[in-house]
Amino acid sequence: MSTRSAAGETPRRPAGDLESPYAWLRLAAAVCLGTVGGVGMWSVVVVLPAVQAEFGVARADASLPYTCVTLGLVAGGVLMGRLSDRFGVAVPAAIGSVSLGLGYLLAARMESLWAFSLVYGGMIGLLGTAAVFGPLVADTSLWFGRRRGIAVALCASGNYFAGAVWPPVVQHFVETVGWRQTHTGIGLFCLAAMLPLTLALRRPPPEQGAPVSAGGRAAWPALGLPPNALQALLAVAGVSCCVAMAMPQVHIVAYCVDLGYGAARGAEMLSLMLACGVASRLAFGLVMDRIGGLATLLLGSMLQAAALALFLPFDGLASLYAISAIFGLFQGGIVPSYAMIVREFFPAREAGTRVGIALSSTLAGMALGGWMSGAIFDATGSYQAAVLNGLLWNGANMAVAAWLLLRARRRPRVALA
Repeated sequence: MSTRSAAGETPRRPAGDLESPYAWLRLAAAVCLGTVGGVGMWSVVVVLPAVQAEFGVARADASLPYTCVTLGLVAGGVLMGRLSDRFGVAVPAAIGSVSLGLGYLLAARMESLWAFSLVYGGMIGLLGTAAVFGPLVADTSLWFGRRRGIAVALCASGNYFAGAVWPPVVQHFVETVGWRQTHTGIGLFCLAAMLPLTLALRRPPPEQGAPVSAGGRAAWPALGLPPNALQALLAVAGVSCCVAMAMPQVHIVAYCVDLGYGAARGAEMLSLMLACGVASRLAFGLVMDRIGGLATLLLGSMLQAAALALFLPFDGLASLYAISAIFGLFQGGIVPSYAMIVREFFPAREAGTRVGIALSSTLAGMALGGWMSGAIFDATGSYQAAVLNGLLWNGANMAVAAWLLLRARRRPRVALA
């Protein structure tokens, strides 16, 4: 029997529904939504060279649509998280499905880079893909207990499944029918595929207790910090790690074009990178269930730095395929760890908003990193300096993660009531 929480909150079901067959079915629907809707994060990466050529702009300017869509995802993650906390995740998921379909149909008809960028930022980012990333991850965390780490990692892999599937598909159609017709096809597919999946998300989540310390009292302030201070530190960490992550993920296609390997090879490398990222996220999900979110964040950050550094000495075709796979395998656990940290140190009733803020900060880092890498390339004619810039930001992420982990180990163990 459903119960009702504080006024204005979505009614919740008994905690016995945790990890039920329905929870796994719901997770499957969430992964499918994330895979289809995640196209908004990756299509613009693949069409970057074509857009740059058609509008006759510099590399940094051609990166503007990616920056806009990612900034839209930043704001949209918080907005859709709040809607999810209040009305349930099915509402933002339905909004996102419609917005993505209409956004791609409009983008196909834009005649200027600025108009194209605004459509990507508003309809595809803010109201579209944002609705099927953070809110779905937060909602999934409410349906699992012992296996929360692997469930959250699997849900967060939706955008990596999208990254593995969509780039070669988009590149194929860009080469055969052009980027405008490709956008039209994506819009129609999103409308047809996503709306039915939102029906599986209508049931409210189970009741869950707030975080408590080993002594039985509420675990506030988390890690000896005010909640908003911890949230701010997670935001700093999220921005820092993803400035580093953006360099290869956003620019690998353009990098291959510059080296003479062609856009198709770059799209294959991006697909390989993100396919390996899926395997990495699942493996890190199992690790998270054992060592917790903070330790997983630090481990993933150190491995990402090692993989990113490999782009400095190697630029051969075979080497870039290998490094793309290594980068995907090493960094996949970083983003899901933020959702796990939020669920370890914040109340369930705030999950949508708090996870939305944390994941939006990672997307802000991707937006900043995508633009910075393009600007550094324009200034130097090389991506070497962009890699070094990414390593500096990665170091900031490691510093925050290490400091929070040290504080956690000095305080009583936190568990869910």
